[in-house]
Amino acid sequence: MKTAALDSGYAWCRLAACLLLATVGSAGMFVVVVALPAFQLDFGLTRAGASVPYTMVMAGFGIGGLLAGRAVDRYGVVMPLAVSAILLALAYVQAATSHSVLLFNLAHVQIGCFGCAVVFAPLVADISKWFTRRRGLAVAIAACGNYVGGAIWPPLLVDMLAESGWRAAYMTIAGVSVTVMLPTLLVLLRRPEGDDAIRGDGGSAGSPALLGLTPNGLLGLLALAGFGCCMAMAMPQVHIVSLCGDLGFGPARGAQMLAVMLACGIASRLAFGFVSDRLGGLRTILISSALQGVALVLFLPAQSLTALYGAAALFGLFQGGIVPCYALIVREYFPAAQAGSRLSVVILATISGMALGGWTSGAIFDWTGSYTVAFVHGIGWNLVNLSVILFLLSRARGAGSGLAAPATP
Repeated sequence: MKTAALDSGYAWCRLAACLLLATVGSAGMFVVVVALPAFQLDFGLTRAGASVPYTMVMAGFGIGGLLAGRAVDRYGVVMPLAVSAILLALAYVQAATSHSVLLFNLAHVQIGCFGCAVVFAPLVADISKWFTRRRGLAVAIAACGNYVGGAIWPPLLVDMLAESGWRAAYMTIAGVSVTVMLPTLLVLLRRPEGDDAIRGDGGSAGSPALLGLTPNGLLGLLALAGFGCCMAMAMPQVHIVSLCGDLGFGPARGAQMLAVMLACGIASRLAFGFVSDRLGGLRTILISSALQGVALVLFLPAQSLTALYGAAALFGLFQGGIVPCYALIVREYFPAAQAGSRLSVVILATISGMALGGWTSGAIFDWTGSYTVAFVHGIGWNLVNLSVILFLLSRARGAGSGLAAPATP
């Protein structure tokens, strides 16, 4: 197999391919949100019941990420993604043809497992091995795939649903997934120069011992932080379409608002990518998470379209820097050969937060008749995330750990 140099032109081409794969492979996260009111009506579900397919996508995302991370560490990214692209298309077909709620939900587990799971943590971990000077930016760009998908897919899906219904929309995504993803994988066939050295790397310039924690102890705290931030993050992302419908603005406005939120998230991830190259992962998460909490508070009084659009845009701008920084922290404190599996554990925690947060918000709505308490609930979990990050930063300062720059392979 051919090799290529780190930080080379090929590395940037590979990054572009990863971005495209993530944009297409993450479509399942958004079709289930935009179509939520439609299949809620079709299957006769409550709001909490209609939120379950999203939870299933997130469950598949997390569980599949663990398996994909290990597979990528062992076999590289091409073979796991090729198999997943085919199975993902079949999962969309299953969802489109399901007339049973059980089969419909199971299809969404597969959509998360063979789509979102393999185009996020594995690709982010892979691209982190191709850059040294601009690793933070490269990781941020790779992690933008689901946000690019969030900016593109919702408006397209609104038109698809209006013209031919949600089942036809799922069939269309099935075709797009397999015809775009398989050829794109040909770009990823090269290995980085010195790949054998990377695989045998026993650690990076940073070390878990610098924080006075065991490797698993640090990983557990990162997982808790990720769970907390994504419990908070789920409320606006999962329920913004339904919220707009409840306020009388219609699901189309909600889909536009979701697209604005995630488009702003792209800018956020790129900006925080630059920041993380200078401040390191922990400090960048602290800034982004604190700002996410501010945006969640702004949703509480928002009742007009202008206020909702403003809150959605700010939420996108503030929260986009959080999740990619976990990849940087994993690369700063763990061996490169463990990047896929270690990062997959943290991503499982973040996805579990998104999954449970989406369902919990729907259940709180069913209980209270509004989303106010759901937003307060999310703010509380955001404080959990901030507390963990502040603890880790205090340990880092106490140990005199350098946090300003990620480690090289």
